[in-house]
Amino acid sequence: MAKAKSVRKKAKKVAKKVAKKVAKKVAKRSTVRRSKRAAESSPKVAAPKPRPGVITHTELASADPPATRAWCQKVLGWKFGDAMSTPTGPYHMWRFENGTGGGIRATNPPEAPGTIPYCEVADIQATFSKALAAGATAMFRPEPLPSGMGWIAIVAAPGGVPIGFWAMK
Repeated sequence: MAKAKSVRKKAKKVAKKVAKKVAKKVAKRSTVRRSKRAAESSPKVAAPKPRPGVITHTELASADPPATRAWCQKVLGWKFGDAMSTPTGPYHMWRFENGTGGGIRATNPPEAPGTIPYCEVADIQATFSKALAAGATAMFRPEPLPSGMGWIAIVAAPGGVPIGFWAMK
């Protein structure tokens, strides 16, 4: 029990640090994309429709991030940008044309290699509360990302599987 709490506490710290770094990088890219789109499109651009439940970001915790990155490039054809520096080491991000993507980071002992999918939700607070009421355990309570990039939260679903949530509000 104490070990599980320790792992959840460390996962929360790591998730928070990585989320802030990821948000800064995504914010920079989004600003560039928004300015390009604004220059190329008419003044009335509709906001993107919410995609509740869609996994929009997947984080891979690896014992050897460069090897995982090389494998993903070779086998899956993923395209990566420059690695982003974080307090726990480089964060390797990829992005797909459909607006989904993810990142690869080093595991933080005693964490085992694995993944955290981040699902888009309409309301982060309501979804987080609903998840807890349905038997999940809080790992990372809802918190805003820097630069207005929305909110994130992480729960451990029954069985211990971490699931992240992302929402604009």
